[in-house]
Amino acid sequence: MSAETARMTLKVYEVNRDGVTRVLREETEVTPLPEPETSHAYPPCQCTACKAQR
Repeated sequence: MSAETARMTLKVYEVNRDGVTRVLREETEVTPLPEPETSHAYPPCQCTACKAQR
């Protein structure tokens, strides 16, 4: 599936501690990026197990 044909929909909810749900943003169609931007990547894990694998 190419980026031109790939589609996603998002709907943003908020749930409070009592379980009451409300919609913050109605369903919206979005096109996923073919490659995430570098600034959106998680920083590398700093634990000793992950550091040993690098």
